[in-house]
This record gives sequence, structure tokens and C-alpha cells, in this order.
Amino acid sequence: MDSICFASIAEIACKIRSREISPCEIIDAHLEHIEKLQPKLNAFVHVDAEGARRRAQAAEARVLRGDAVGALHGIAISMKSCIDVAGWPCPAGSRLRADYVACQDAVLVARLRAAGAILIGNTNVPEFLMAYETDNSLSGKTSNPWELSRSAGGSSGGEAAAIASGCSMGGVGSDGGGSVRVPAHFCGICGLKPTPGRIPSTGHYPRGAGAFSWLGAVGPMARTVADVRALFDVMKGPDADDALSSAIEARTFGEGELPGMRVGILESDALGIVTRETNEAVQRAASLLSEQFTVEPFALKGLQQAIELWWFFFGPMIAHLFEPIVEGREEELSPMFREYMAVARSKIEATVDELMGTCVKRDIMRAKIIKQMRDVPILLSPVCAAPAFRHGEGNWQPICGYRDTMRHAQWLNLAGFPGVSVPMGFSADGLPIGVQVIGRPNEDELVLAVAEILETARGKFKAPSGV
Repeated sequence: MDSICFASIAEIACKIRSREISPCEIIDAHLEHIEKLQPKLNAFVHVDAEGARRRAQAAEARVLRGDAVGALHGIAISMKSCIDVAGWPCPAGSRLRADYVACQDAVLVARLRAAGAILIGNTNVPEFLMAYETDNSLSGKTSNPWELSRSAGGSSGGEAAAIASGCSMGGVGSDGGGSVRVPAHFCGICGLKPTPGRIPSTGHYPRGAGAFSWLGAVGPMARTVADVRALFDVMKGPDADDALSSAIEARTFGEGELPGMRVGILESDALGIVTRETNEAVQRAASLLSEQFTVEPFALKGLQQAIELWWFFFGPMIAHLFEPIVEGREEELSPMFREYMAVARSKIEATVDELMGTCVKRDIMRAKIIKQMRDVPILLSPVCAAPAFRHGEGNWQPICGYRDTMRHAQWLNLAGFPGVSVPMGFSADGLPIGVQVIGRPNEDELVLAVAEILETARGKFKAPSGV
């Protein structure tokens, strides 16, 4: 089973086309794996075994007829449970949405299906996605496949745990402050937060629009960068219902085109202290990339303000939008979400003038960061301050909480920059440590190209031994 469940998308897609393996075998292996591991991990909130097997049979028939098939034909995919999949419950981790069943597929889901992917289930999240640990009062907590006493991260923690453990070949998360990259880092997989608009967020809850449109993005997660890129290539492209989407011309990079490019090792006092092993992982990544690139320290100015501006939107402003939704139903909320609301609403309610002024400050800050990176298109940094914490150790409190430990991830969301987490090593406790490859807006393909070079230089990354 491991030869199927831990194979790459490219390997399985090739074997399906050559009829060495059938889509039915792929789906059966993953469903059996889910049945075995779900009691330990609690990665899924809904598994559509019957629907997946039915679609696998149809996919197999197409192969046997010799029909043309898509890039992901027969590939087992999971989906974060805040993204609409027609006919599935998509509760976003909340009792307040426990009865919500999507009427139609999100645009990105429709594109994955059109490419032949088979959706097997959707995955657990913290309530309304507002934490870096996946735990809620509706479906409970998700554990890290490397060590069950540790968090799988959040808010795409169920997705990361499912993929890392071989229950899914890849999937989709979303990221408003590190929610793809942090779980990927915690669980030892890869995850891309793309430039907002590169992949349509239509069908995602909460919807990102207006003043919040730059904050979040939906992005692919998988065990290798190549698999992340395969998912990105299928999902990307404009959508009329996504205000930020546009027809960005995709770039490819030929052999010998990138060597010599400048790569910066991100430095900023605003980002705080990371563990020794986290810093060593970044230095290892820098050393590996120095064989092809000019790698040097790079001090980026303005990140303290960028992080403060990020919290203005992610904290008080988003909490304000949730107030009418949760009013009168506070007793049904998860403890972590109640904590978030209490901390976020501790600030005096912002005025319209303050909101508009902060939008202007964000745009100015974003322009300043882009200008500083004019000659250094790629940065390396930690994903966050440390490897996966123990269940219940993360919090939104002002001191040593998420606003301190997750700073390396958060500023990208304020600026709308793409970033991908790549596993690079392990802590003394055997927990994976990822590094972040960061690029300028709409240069997602360059970010993935550099990340893939780094991954190749690193060598094969082992599967988790905790389950």
C-alpha cells in the first residue's frame, strides 16, 4: 500500500496512463489507509468513499477506452473543509455551519475534476480558520502524523496531516497568515501560498473581498514541490467572480536560465528569535542554493509595520465581520475561537477613517517591500519560530502567542507575496522543519522553480514514522 499512498502524482499519473495501475486501485488503497489512520489523526471531517469509488470506475473506463485524459487523471485529492465541494458538508470547523452543504463546486474544485482528479474527502480546520492549531468543538482536534502529541498546525492542519500520512496524494488549503505554510512545515510537506488571484478563491469561506482581498489565498499542498506545481498549473487562471484574478502569463524557466540570480537570506529584527535548529535549516537551504545562485544576507526594512498592519485586518477587522454571525450563539463556539475574538476585539472599534487610512498604509508598505526586492527576487526564511508545538500550547495571547511565533509567515499575507514551505530537516525530537522560499507578486512560477531546485539538492524526504 505504501508504494501507492506515498508515490508522487507524476509517478501515479504515468502508471495510470500505461495501465500499470488502475484508478480503482489508487482510490481503494487511499480509502483503506484513511480507515486505518483516521482514528489516530482525525484529519478528515467527511470521506466520500462511495462517490470516490464511482468516479474511479468511470476514470478506469476512460483509460481502457483509450480516451484522452487530464493531467491528474485518477489522482486521489483531499480538500480543506472551508472550500465548496458540491453535495459535501463544508462546515469550516464550526457548529454554526454544521448543516451547510455546498450546492456547487468551487471553481478550483471544478478545475481539478476537469483534470481527472478524484476527490476523496475534506479535512479538518480550526473554527472559521482562525488559529494555528486544528481543533474545534464540531469535529475535534487533528494530530501530527510525526508525533501524535503535537499539533498538525492550522488552519489547513487536517489537509497537511492527510497528505503527510499518505491518506491523500495532494490537496488544497488556504492561507491568511500562514495557514498553508505553517501546517506544511509542521507536518513535513510542501505548501504554496500563491499571489492572491492566481488561483480563484471563489467558493471559499470566509470570502476574501474588498479591504481583505490581499490577505488570503487558496493554495496547493503536496509531498513534493513538483506535485504542488502540478496542482497549481491545473487550478490557476482567471475567474470573473474573483476580484483579484487576472490573466497572468505563466512563465517557464529553461535549463541554465536561473543560475547566478541573487537570493537573499531574510534578516529583520521585527521577526523575532527562532530555534537553533530552525536557523540551521535555513542555513542549510542557503548553502544548497549557493551552488547555483548568489546567496547573501538581505535586510528587509518595514516588516514591523507590515506585521502590525496585518493584525489590524486579521484581528479587529475580521473579528468585526464575525460579530453578527456569532451573536447569541457564543456558547456554541470553540474555546480557541472565543479566545481569538476576545483578543481581537480588545482594541477600540476602528473608525471608517482608520480603516481607509490603513488600506493606504498597506499599499504603500507593499510598494516599499517590492522596491527593496527589485534586484533580489527570492528570499529564504524560516516558516515560523519553531517546529510543531504540543496540543494546546498555541494561543492568541499578546506575549509569546501567535503574533510572536508566526511573524515570518504573516507579513507575506499583508503584502500579497507568494511563498512556499519546503521541508529541510528535523529537530532533535524528530519533528520536521521547513524553510520558506519567498518571491515577488505574480512570480509564483519562479518561487516554485527555486523551491524545486532546493528540494532536488536536499534529496528524498522520508515519510512520518509517528503513525
